[in-house]
Amino acid sequence: MKRRTNAVVAMALAAAMTISLAGCQGGGGASSAAATSSSGEAAESQSSQAEENTASSQSESEGKVLNIWCWNDEFQSRFNDYYPDVQTVAKDKSTTTLKDGTTVKWTINPNKGNNYQDKLDQALFRQESAAADDKIDIFLIEADYALKYVNSDFTLNVKKDIGLTDDDLSQQYKYTQDIATDSNGALKAVTWQATPGLFAYRRSIAKKIFGTYDPGKVQEQLSSWKNFSSAAAKMHSSGYKMLSGFDDSYRVFSNNVSAPWVSGTTVTVDPNIMNWVKQTKEFTEKGYNNKTILWDDKWSADQGPSSKVFGFFYSTWGINFTLEGNSLKTPVSEGGKEEKGNGIYGDWAVCAGPQSYYWGGTWICGCKGSDNIGTIRKVMKSLTCDKDIASKITKDTQDYCNNKAAMNEIASSDYKSDFLGGQNHIKLFAEVAPKINLKNTSSYDQGCNEEFQSAFHDYFNGTVDLAGAKRNFEKSIKEKYPDLTEVKWPS
Repeated sequence: MKRRTNAVVAMALAAAMTISLAGCQGGGGASSAAATSSSGEAAESQSSQAEENTASSQSESEGKVLNIWCWNDEFQSRFNDYYPDVQTVAKDKSTTTLKDGTTVKWTINPNKGNNYQDKLDQALFRQESAAADDKIDIFLIEADYALKYVNSDFTLNVKKDIGLTDDDLSQQYKYTQDIATDSNGALKAVTWQATPGLFAYRRSIAKKIFGTYDPGKVQEQLSSWKNFSSAAAKMHSSGYKMLSGFDDSYRVFSNNVSAPWVSGTTVTVDPNIMNWVKQTKEFTEKGYNNKTILWDDKWSADQGPSSKVFGFFYSTWGINFTLEGNSLKTPVSEGGKEEKGNGIYGDWAVCAGPQSYYWGGTWICGCKGSDNIGTIRKVMKSLTCDKDIASKITKDTQDYCNNKAAMNEIASSDYKSDFLGGQNHIKLFAEVAPKINLKNTSSYDQGCNEEFQSAFHDYFNGTVDLAGAKRNFEKSIKEKYPDLTEVKWPS
């Protein structure tokens, strides 16, 4: 998705932040936050009782309206289905009523064109002067731009301001806290999900090409990029495509870089990003992919019953939110059921693939100025810390939750996914999740990733040469971030 942030709002946001985007690049990213978190958390631990008392006193005068901002209905569904204090949900889902009479108002602004962030930023600047019932209480953020809000004064300290304790948070995966920890060591957001990635593939195609669809045996065919390319050649010779399009393997490469995108005012293109360019150009020229672009209609269709595409790199949310729906011949909205016999439901399986990676994730932020601190604390504790709720979400939805104890328990159980042909994919996710490392995260990740992919689509299609694609990236990234002055390419 291409984004052009409103210049006035962007400048105001940067001025209002404790640490601006320019200030939190490189050393101000998740790695430095993680490095300083120990001392900060120790100090917070010593005053945890005082914080809980403060939070308790605040909860006695809770507001009557809880305003939650997000960009789709993912968190809304988790809240309505699993937050224990939900009483009723309006037919149009615009509001939710809690057992204590609190009205939850949902403001959902789609992401496309930076719409969500632009409107959120404008609302945040009105926060101080807004009426109590109009103030934002909770807002959601994504991994690619998390640091923009984590390193701002708009987000509350999860421990000091909201009242969660080290014990409450102890079962969450470390990376989910690292990415939401500011440069002073304060945890500013929490999430109910972890998003390790796997390779999802068609069982029926694997059986034809490899003679087996067993995940362990298929993994042997895909255990390195060299093996992956060899498998792509086998697929092509039998009339199948290894991948759908240009962007499918991007996150695996971009998650395994050696340094952040930005240092100072310089953008450095990592050699591993260029490995993606090389592989994708080769796959395109040899016919190993279908030349689609992430999220377009053709890409979605390549996950459906008539497709001859072998597989897709997907993290946890991709399997249940995207792949499952696309696999159905008759959509649920048209009366179809999520069951074997409807399209290629049940024909999928997952394996680790050539490298570990993660993709995405959604974090819950408490907003400065909220008069619902007690409710925010209960929401965060229930949906991101409670083992039983995490276990139920995973068993009901196949989503992978941010609770190590719950996920390890399911991983070692007889849990099976009907969509994945009876496979316990939670076991594989549980092996990948602890390996996620965010030391190379920067505040510029979303813009750099999106602009880079966009610039190189023309190269893959043959409308510009490699030098032209590089020039186009340099131009677009400097337009998006005027503070960036130089782009360095690997030799």
